[in-house]
Amino acid sequence: MEDRACRSCRLIISHGDTCPICGSKDLTDRWSGYIVMLNMEKSSIAKILGIKMNSTYAINIA
Repeated sequence: MEDRACRSCRLIISHGDTCPICGSKDLTDRWSGYIVMLNMEKSSIAKILGIKMNSTYAINIA
């Protein structure tokens, strides 16, 4: 199974049909580029993107 991205919060999900962060079921396999967030508390990018959990997020979602 290919990784999918949540259209709501952009989290990249390896398995399951529901986003563990926002609960959305609107997932897509049409995404490109990603950000690996390691320390969201100190990241200005996390604040701009609204990231609330250290994980991997898609940059572009089709």
